[in-house]
Amino acid sequence: MSAAEEAARALDRDDPLSALRREFAVPPWRGGPQPELAYLAGSSLGLMPRAVPDAVAADLEDWATLGVQGHSGARQPWLTYHEATRETSARLVGALPGETVCMNSLTVNLHLMMVSFYRPTRDRYRILIEDAAFPSDSYAVASQIRHHGLDPDTATIRLRPREGERTLRGEDVVDRIEREGPTLSLVLLGGVSYLTGELLPMAEITAATHAAGAVSGWDLAHAAGNVPLALHDWGVDWAAWCSYKYLNSGPGAVAGCFVHERHACDPSIPRFAGWWGNDLSRRFRMSPVFEARPDVEGWQLSNPPILSFAPVRVSLEIFDRVGIEALRRRSLRLTGFLESLLREAAERAPLTVITPADPEARGCQLSIEVPGDAVEVARRLRDEHGIVCDERPPNIVRLTPVPLYNSFHDVWRAADGLVQVLGASAPPSR
Repeated sequence: MSAAEEAARALDRDDPLSALRREFAVPPWRGGPQPELAYLAGSSLGLMPRAVPDAVAADLEDWATLGVQGHSGARQPWLTYHEATRETSARLVGALPGETVCMNSLTVNLHLMMVSFYRPTRDRYRILIEDAAFPSDSYAVASQIRHHGLDPDTATIRLRPREGERTLRGEDVVDRIEREGPTLSLVLLGGVSYLTGELLPMAEITAATHAAGAVSGWDLAHAAGNVPLALHDWGVDWAAWCSYKYLNSGPGAVAGCFVHERHACDPSIPRFAGWWGNDLSRRFRMSPVFEARPDVEGWQLSNPPILSFAPVRVSLEIFDRVGIEALRRRSLRLTGFLESLLREAAERAPLTVITPADPEARGCQLSIEVPGDAVEVARRLRDEHGIVCDERPPNIVRLTPVPLYNSFHDVWRAADGLVQVLGASAPPSR
């Protein structure tokens, strides 16, 4: 056993949160020398909490035994099922209970929020996004701009890093907002970049956005459950996130949405309307007149998918019990250990970490530039070394030590396997 592997084993033994791993179903490595895969793909799809099957089975049993009466008589009544996640999701993102709701999917929620908060005028009509934004965000923004009869080429501002750099600088983002201020309607950025793992200074950017007279929206797909957030205190206007990555709620899971109380309690804000957003006291009067609920739930359209909601409820309960601050501390240790191993590996293998070195400027993901085809590198890591990672062609591999279920030994296996796959064998120089 190498000194690095021994160090990983010792870190796991001394870590009081290492026991959390037992609450998740870690995929087996069938036929491999280790019983389990080293699963470092949580930035793409989180692992299943072991409590999920029983939670889903309970909902199925209620359906089987109660039929339509389950709306009021189920163990978790379907009529108010989504309310079981109200406070846990709010605490996770630093919000008030009336500011968060679990509903729809991420891109649907982005569209619903832009219907309400992208209201272009002759002078203020532009949306600022990252040039490397996740494609779905770019599609949503362009289609919203076209919906208002505008040209995405002139109404979209795309932020790029400085020449020769791979990530944005917070001060450059703020400077661009200030310079474009008079034409800005909406600033929509990712809290954590899906590609590089960079964590933007959200509080400062939100403040600059408001000072420029624009609306602040955030895509938190890679931030929710990854880093501590304070959406209410930062004054964020709205945000949306998925729950199948760091929130471990299953593929295509029900997403989350935040609207600050200064907007959430304003029924005059234009929105698309649906039955479940109607004031609860009037919902079953079956009136054709829509009266929005006086909180973020007024943006709901349809009744929640109950069988898909159980994993969200289970996952958020885990976060609520452990606490995002404790998970962040463990995340910093795990990712710091991975970074130190990769720094040493870079002396023997052609790899470059493009995620910021400052721990406060990143989440738990490290993005690594590799020579050749990232898809092939990821395949060899999985098939030859039992390491599941995520790749972004042409040459980016993402390794994500998730503090809820990854171990320091997983981290060591990932770094060691990457060196072997990249074909290096020379000892590190000293």
